[in-house]
This record gives sequence, structure tokens and C-alpha cells, in this order.
Amino acid sequence: MKHASFLPLSLSPLSRQLVMAGMLTTALVSTDLIINISHADSVTQQQSFNIQAGSLESALNQFAVQSGITVSFSPDVVAGIQADRFQGTAAPSTLITQLLADTGLQATLLANGSYSISKKSAPVAVTPKQKQSVELDDMLITSTRSDTQLKDSPQVVTVINREQIEQQMEMSSDTSQILSNLLPSFSPSRQKLTSGGETFRGRSPLFLIDGVPQSNPLRDGQRDGHTIDMSMVERVEVIHGASAIHGLGATGGIINFITRRPSQDTLKQSMNVQITTPTGEFGDETSGYRSDYNLSGSKNDFEYTLGLSYERQGVFLDADGTEIGVDNVQGDIMNSKSYDLFTKLGYWIDDDQHIEASLNRYQVKGGNDYVSVDGDIEKGEPTTSVRGTPVGEAPYNRVLTTSLKYQNYDLAGMEFTAQAYRQEFEALFGALTSSSFYEPTLAPDSIDQTQIESVKKGAKFTLVKDGLLDDKLKVTTGFDLLEDSSSQNLAMTNRSYVPEVVYKNYAPFLQLQLQPIEAVVLHAGVRYEHSELDVDDFTTVYGKGAVDVKGGNPDFSETLFNGGVVISPLSWLSVFANYSEGFGMPDVGRVLREVSVAGTSVDGLLDLEPIITTNREVGIRLNWDAIDFEVSYYESDSDLGSRLSANADNTQYMVNREKQEINGAEANLGWKVNDGHKLNLAYSYIRGRYDSDDDGKVDTDLNGQNIPPNRLIASWQAEWTPKLSSFVQASYNFDRNFDEEAGDDEEQFKAYGLIDATMAYKLSTGKIHAGVTNLLNKDYFSYSSQTSYGSDTRNFKGRGRTLTIGYSLDF
Repeated sequence: MKHASFLPLSLSPLSRQLVMAGMLTTALVSTDLIINISHADSVTQQQSFNIQAGSLESALNQFAVQSGITVSFSPDVVAGIQADRFQGTAAPSTLITQLLADTGLQATLLANGSYSISKKSAPVAVTPKQKQSVELDDMLITSTRSDTQLKDSPQVVTVINREQIEQQMEMSSDTSQILSNLLPSFSPSRQKLTSGGETFRGRSPLFLIDGVPQSNPLRDGQRDGHTIDMSMVERVEVIHGASAIHGLGATGGIINFITRRPSQDTLKQSMNVQITTPTGEFGDETSGYRSDYNLSGSKNDFEYTLGLSYERQGVFLDADGTEIGVDNVQGDIMNSKSYDLFTKLGYWIDDDQHIEASLNRYQVKGGNDYVSVDGDIEKGEPTTSVRGTPVGEAPYNRVLTTSLKYQNYDLAGMEFTAQAYRQEFEALFGALTSSSFYEPTLAPDSIDQTQIESVKKGAKFTLVKDGLLDDKLKVTTGFDLLEDSSSQNLAMTNRSYVPEVVYKNYAPFLQLQLQPIEAVVLHAGVRYEHSELDVDDFTTVYGKGAVDVKGGNPDFSETLFNGGVVISPLSWLSVFANYSEGFGMPDVGRVLREVSVAGTSVDGLLDLEPIITTNREVGIRLNWDAIDFEVSYYESDSDLGSRLSANADNTQYMVNREKQEINGAEANLGWKVNDGHKLNLAYSYIRGRYDSDDDGKVDTDLNGQNIPPNRLIASWQAEWTPKLSSFVQASYNFDRNFDEEAGDDEEQFKAYGLIDATMAYKLSTGKIHAGVTNLLNKDYFSYSSQTSYGSDTRNFKGRGRTLTIGYSLDF
């Protein structure tokens, strides 16, 4: 296929790269004016606050959360100081001065818009540790539902902030790629619409948007990683390991996308435009374009946010300049278009009560302009693409998420939150020739395409009482309701492939946090899950034998426990241990469509039993001066896990229920060298085994569909001048061999490493940025292609070097 060349064809690839680098450098240095963005507006605008009486440390944390302004301080500086309650409207600058009145402390507004707290009598320079103290120690993790401080969490928690999101989006907008770049326990991205085989700590994570579940476990089409554009996200809270606090699905952990919140300014806007192209070729077919816009503000008691995004992605090329194979069946993000509409409206009823409504409409759809050409695994030939029109409609995701939340910060001295939500999810898959689709009249050629539809409705109620037992005990209790209705149809012939499955669940829970002494924080909790499935009588499709299956209404009840302790013998050192349980369901739809014995009753299917996962973990945290370090070891076990196994040509997958054991270790080291340079190193080791012969002992490796490779991620962030900054990241996925069942070839993964980089330059108005992925143009086959998803049809290579150039503006 011919493409228009970005540079004269007579130039060598190296010359082209040097010319492109020269053009970029010229663009950067040619603009020498920059204005320092003033943060005065954000601290002088009036806004509503509700600060509870208690320790000054707690009051400053509440101030930081409610104002959106970072406040850094050393715990020793504020220790033993109390603060009065404040309810009402005030400017942040006025309120923080009031909170510090008669304490001997002062608040200094730094150039980045944050506050630093220090003693008046002995002013000292702000250390790198102080500048990050709120982010590393005192940040409140809302995903725990009890606003646990990060430093007090007995589980490993990662918070991806807005700056990191923007940094990653300067290189790639793919949500899976962003998570993989920042979380070593997350599988390498497939760079496709499907997230099949992308696991977290070897299990499925629960994806949430502001606490609203996005995962669809009843008929898991493995598309839940693409339900929102990352430009709408303020931060991502990641809880590592099994958790039941949000109910169904978090056997591997929780990934909660916290959307952008209204600003305290009267009106604040931002926009970004960028173009992405392979460095070797530039043309309409290979180029990608995206733009996004955000508006937010407040007026009187109203708050509002509006976000819009549009992206068109071109054809992906590998390191050799060859078109990467398009996944015409599972779906692809290359040769696709996506858009997102997000809006959020809030209203302060009074000083204590707030109501908020939000809506997110997201769609990504393939262009249907290319067909894949099979590769050859044995010969090392990749799957490629050529121009053509595939059979059927292009694969897509369509998602509508709505939420209504009410918060009362003083309900008889407690904090009460009620949230009602609804998610409508629709995923269309590409046309496929399969014996399962055969029907003499409707599908004599055995060609059809499947469509998953799911509607989730639910409510969450949370009540928090703090300050009990002389400010030592916090109690969080609540009650959750969920109804999930899912089905799968054959879209071309309008047949039912998986009957409608209705899942109903209610779950009360109780969570305690006790701090008997300053150096010890104890956690304990219990959650009762009661669930039932409702399936009517149905008949499997003709290609599956047209088997009559008796419907049923199986129900399950489980009591799940968690407990943890954090011990901090020194202000900069803590040791933590945690036990938690997660609650999941197997792919119910896949189980039902595979029933092969006539007269089978849904009530008697063992494969529909829930997945109970136990997670045990111990670790150490260190936050000393310019160094932050965390290391942990975990074990994740399930007596009746769920594993997919493929048929001979990897086109059909069946559910296997068997005992599974996973163990691993994670480590993260950060070093702020000085005010302008930060280094980070993260590593993940993981191994998983399952019981292949049902003797109660694990004996076989879980394959690459379940277990990611051991991974190492390094990054270097630098601010060279007030105008110029850069970021470099490198990831290495280590070799892995998997043993297989008797008679099968051993599955092997060949290691590869990638380097990405970005550079940004601030102009007098706005900022220009450039990002390069796969900087060294590494030629490699993706992890999923080398392992369990590999076949001649899906022997995909990863993308070669790409260049993204963009311009962003805050105004």
C-alpha cells in the first residue's frame, strides 16, 4: 500500500528523523516568551466549605480535598494541634489563615499554586518530601468508601494524577496502554479494542467511573477498558489485590476513574489538539488526529463541567513500516473513530448538602476499511492488513453512564452519601465464520457477528462516623443494590446466542478503622453478598446442537472479610499487612451457550458458582526526604477460579473452573533528585498455577492469557527551564516459559523492551508538546500474540516508532 511521504523519499530513514528532530527543535526554541501562570484566582474565589472539628492535620486534609488545592506539611509540625469546625463560604486564602490562627504556623503559597505549612518562629525551606507529602501520605482515597489516607492503607494503592495522565496522552490515548505504562502488574497492552488477556495481578480488575461499575462479568466481551476517554479523567485510583468494597468483579483489584471536577473559578477552559504519525511515513491513512475540550466553573451554589473529545486513528505500522493486522472480529482501535461527551452538574443545597448529576456518552467504532491477512507463527510471519471491506458492520463499543449523587456532610454528626446509577453497554463484534453460527436457512455459510447488550442499575449508600473513642475510631457502614441484565445476540440473523441473564444483588457492609496509638492503624471489615441469577428456559443455537435447557434461579450468599494493620515506628517508615476477599462471577453467558446435554437445568450448573478470591499481603513503605519506596509480597488464591481455554485454532474459548494460586511481589522506588528532576523505578514479579487434574493441588502454570510477564518500568521526569520539560520512560517485559498440559507444546514468551519520550515547551499562550513512542523502533510481537491468543489469524506485531505533536491551552 502506498502512502504520502512526510519527507522527500530520497532521504534515508535516519536523515528523516534528524530533519524532523530539527524541525521540532526549531519550533521549540523559536518561541522565547512565557508567562508564569498565576494561581491567585484559585485561592481568592469564594466557595463553600464544611470542615469538621478535630486535629489540624484532619482539617488541612479536608481543606485540600474541598478546595482542590494541595497542602504540604510535615506531620510533626501539626501534631497535637486542634482546629475548630468551619461551615460556610470563604476564600481558600482566608480560610487557611483562619485555620492556622494562634497555632504559630503559617501558610506559604508556592509558585505551583499549592500551600506549604511551616512554623512562623523557624521558617525553613520546603523540602522535596514536604512538596509531595499530601500526594504521598495524606491523600484521601475515595475508592475505599471511607476516605482512607494513603499512608494509612493496609493495601497497595496507586494514584495516577492529572499531570501523569496528560503526560501519557502526549504519547498515546489508549487507556490500556496508559495503565500498562504506569502499573507493572498490569499486562502489556494489546493495542486493540479488546482487553482479552489484559489482567491485573493475574486476575480481572473491576473498572469504575466515579464508583459506577463498567465491567460486564455476566457476558464478558473483554471491552471494559474502553468506556471513557482519558481526557475526562482527573485521576485514577488503583487498589491492588482482591477487594469487595464495591461488590462484584474486583478479584484482581479496583481501577476507579475519577472524572474531572468543577473548578472554583467562575469559568475555566482547556483544549488540546494533536496529530500522530509513524516516523517513516506520513499520510491520511496512517495519521491520527484528536482534539478535546473541557469547560468548568461555578456560579453561586451551582458547579458545572463539560468535556468533549474526538479522535480518528489511522492504520498502525510496525517497525518495518508494514501495516499491522487489524482484528476484524474482536475489534480494533486502529482505523477507528471515537468520541466522548461528558457533563457534570452540582448544586449546594446548603452548607452541608450537595447534589451532583453526571453523564458520560462514549463510542469507539472501527472504520471497516481493512481486512487482515493471516501470518504464519511457525515461520515468524506477522498478521498484516490490506485495503478491503470486511463482511458485516464494523465492531464498536457504545456506553452511556449516568449517575446521581447526594452528600450530606453533617447528618447527625455523620457523613452520608447516596448514589444511584445506570450503565448501558453495547458491544458489536466483527463477522466470523464459525460452526456455532451454522443454521441451514438463516446462516448456511456459518457467518455471523455477535452483539453483547448489558444494562446495569444500582444504588450505593454510605454512612461514615469519625471521631469516636476520643478521635480514635472511624466507622463506615453502607448498603449496595445492583441489577445487571445481559444478553448476546447474533446480529446478522437476529438470533439469540446467549439468553437474557438477570443478576440481582444486595450487600450490606461494615468497615472499621481504629488508631489506638499514634503509630498503629487497624482495619477490619465485613460484607455480606446475596446474589441470584434469573434465566428463563432457552434453546442453544443450531450450531451448538439446539439443546433445550431448563431455566432456573440459582442464588448465592457469601460473607466476605477483610483486615489489616499499618505500623509506623518512625514518621518516615511504615509496615503493613492485609487480608481481603473478592467476589466475582464466571462468564455466565459463555457457560450457558456451551451447554450440550438436553434437559440440563441452570440451577444445577456448578460452573455458575461465584469466584471467591483471598488476598494476603505484607509490605513496607518508606518516605524519607527525597526518597519514597514501597515493596510488598502477596498471595492470591481461589478454590474455584475461572480460566478460559481455547480450541485448536484459538477461535472458541471455554470456561474451566478449578483451583488457582497466584503469588507475586511489587516494588516501587522514587527519587526526587532536585526540584527539577525525578526518577522512578517499578518492578513486578508474578507466578500463577492451577489444578489441571482436579486432585486439589495446583500443578500447571497459568498461561499468558491470565498472567502478565515480570515487568520493569523506569522513568525520568525533568524540568530543564521554566519553559522546557521532558519525560522519558522505559519498560522491559522479561522472558517467560509456561508449562502446558501433556501433549501440548510449551508456551514461550520472548522478552522485549520499549522506550518512550515526551518534550513540552510553554509559550506565552499555551504549550506545544511532542511525544515519541517506541523511540528505538523496536521490532516485536505483542505479548498476547506470543502467548495464549497467538494464532496465524492474530500473530500481531506491536507498533513501530510514532511521533505525536500537539498544542494545548488553558484559558
